[in-house]
Formats: sequence, C-alpha cells, structure tokens
Amino acid sequence: MTQQIETGTVMTIESDDEFRARIRQWFADNRPAKRPRDPAERKSWVRAYHARMYDARMTGPSWPLEYGGMGLSFAQQVIYQEELAKARVPSPLGTGLGIVAPTIITYGTDEQKQRWLGPMLRQDLIWCQGYSEPGAGSDLPALRTTARREDDFYVVNGQKVWTTHATDADVFFTLVRTGTQESRQKGITYLIIDAHAPGVTVRPLKDITGGEHFAEVFFDDVRVPIADRIGEENQGWPLVRTSLGHERAAGAMNQATNYRRILDELIALARERGLTTDPLTRDRLADFEIRVRLMKYNASRIINDIIAHGEPGPASSVSRLFITMFEQELHEFAVEMLGADGIVTRDSERAIQRGRWLTGFLGSRASTIGAGTSEIQRNTIAEQVLGLPRDPAMPAR
Repeated sequence: MTQQIETGTVMTIESDDEFRARIRQWFADNRPAKRPRDPAERKSWVRAYHARMYDARMTGPSWPLEYGGMGLSFAQQVIYQEELAKARVPSPLGTGLGIVAPTIITYGTDEQKQRWLGPMLRQDLIWCQGYSEPGAGSDLPALRTTARREDDFYVVNGQKVWTTHATDADVFFTLVRTGTQESRQKGITYLIIDAHAPGVTVRPLKDITGGEHFAEVFFDDVRVPIADRIGEENQGWPLVRTSLGHERAAGAMNQATNYRRILDELIALARERGLTTDPLTRDRLADFEIRVRLMKYNASRIINDIIAHGEPGPASSVSRLFITMFEQELHEFAVEMLGADGIVTRDSERAIQRGRWLTGFLGSRASTIGAGTSEIQRNTIAEQVLGLPRDPAMPAR
C-alpha cells in the first residue's frame, strides 16, 4: 500500500516499507533519555517526549490530520504500533487518548475539538477518566455523583474511585447524574471537569504492588461551565459506550505489540536459565505464542471495524476479555516457571529482572476488573456477538 505524506508544500507517495523505515529511523534518532527516578521529573520527562513526537507529527496514528494526528491507513497504523513497541518509548500519561478523544471527535463541537484535542495529544494537558464510584463500578447506570444546573454552570457533588493516574490529571472526563436516581442510564451527562478547580480533592490509593496508580476523587460544589458538556444533557450513555469501546480497541493493538515483545523476553529468560529443556515449559510457551499472534489478528479486526463503521462494535469486548486473561495467565506462568526466584520482590538483590514478573503478576490481579469486568465482557459477547438472550438486569443500549 502507499500513502500520501506532506513534505513541506509537496505531497509525495510513501510505500508501507518506506513508512516503516522512516518511523524506525525517527525513533532511533530520537531515543528518550534515561527514565528519571523522581516522580515529578519522570512526569516532565514523559510530557516532553510526547511533545517532541507531536511537534514532529509522530503521534496519534489514527487521529485526523486536522487535530494533530497522522491520519494513517489501517496497514500503517499496524506498522506504527509495531515500531512504537520496539522503540520502548514512554507511555503517555493519563487515559484520555484512547478513550475520550474518539468521543470528542464523534460528539464534540468544533470549538471543543479545537480547544481540547491538540493539547491532549501533545500531553500539554493530562486527561483521566472519572466513571467508577464506590457503589457504581460495573453497574455504571447506578452512579450517584450529581450535577445541578445553576445559570451557565453545573454544580457537581460526589465521589469517584479507582481513577487511574488521577494524581497526574489536569482534566477529568466524568459521568454525572443530571436526572433522577431512578432514571439510570437515561439521566447521565458527560462532563469535562478541570482537575484543579476549587472543590476537587484527589487522594491516592496504594495497590497490591505498592504503587499508587489509582486514586479516589471528591467533588464538593465544583462549578463546571455548561460549555464543557459533551453532547446533550441526560444523553451521556451513548457517549459512554463510544468511550469504552474505543478504550478496548485502542488498547488491543498496543497490547498486542507490547505482549509480542514481553513474550519474546520471557522466552529468552527461559532459555538463559535452561528451562526450555522441560517439555511442559515448552508446551506452555508455545501456547502463549499462538495466543499472542491471535491477539494481533483480533486487534486488526477491530481496527477494520472502526474504519468501516466508525465504531469498534462488540468485538472490542472479545479483545478485552482475551487480553486480560492472557495477561494474568502469562504472569502466573512466569512466576511459577521461576520457582522460588519468582517471588523475590524488586527491592532484593536476588530479584530476577528487578522483580518485573512478580510485579506483573500482582498488578494483573485487577486486569479482569478494570474497564469492565470479565463478567460484563462475557455478557456483551453473549448478547451482541453470539445473539443469545439478553440479561434483563443489564441496561438497554
């Protein structure tokens, strides 16, 4: 395949092989500096690197050109993700790029798109999701955070929890209740909230790995301009479905390329330690090899659906379920394969590869909960992919 690219004021034709070579060379010429240990310095380091990528038009592979993206074809998006994984560049901060960005592109006004998309992609502003609540995780229509109209503002009160990277956030994309509690999904509105506004409190939560990747967020009479609402009041539920579908779709190709590299590293470790002489170990590694290839093919199918229909569709739930189960089982096997060395923590001098496999094992315990539990994914697959009878307890589309 070929694609037109702009070089100065001239449009030239670039083949897929030429595109891969150009992408690979850019990452080779622009390797990130060593990762800082200090959290504040690390945050600045990530933002600076992604700003460099944005300024060079080397980020946002699926994003339209007018919003700072690359506007790549499907084939070149796959190539880009493969080279990005090999380059080992720092992941962007926050959760906005794969979740709220497609929602803004689909439902936002022209003014909102111009105001938010470029700074989000450049990492000038870090966006985080504010969906889950103490009593509304998998059952999002039960959320209780309220937004009351007052002149040209909403006044927001409530609590969110398990908010990923909330301590880094400049902006929250948030679900609030503007209807009655009984209205469930018919009374939900999609708001964009300044994370530094008066009345916003963020409290970190320590997880089983010892890290603080999540937080709880409190809103106490936070005033949000009506202009910062996406879509219409009480009509946020379809936007939620777009956000979650794109979250699973965006993660599919990224994770497929990342787990290709991670599995290769695990196989290399097994060989280094002489463990591949065990036929059971070889059998398990072969199984993971098959599954990591399937992961890539399924991710490609989802991207094709987005290109064809504008939405990832229910197949994104297949990908989400497959990847989270793979992630858990791979790390369980890695710890088991390493034996006693596999349970040495990263602080010990005896830790294998700084304890990465134990840390991954502990972190993956939450994989089948976040972004919709495995039970939710199975319901979606059963009803919308296999055509089985609908669960009456689940909200209507």
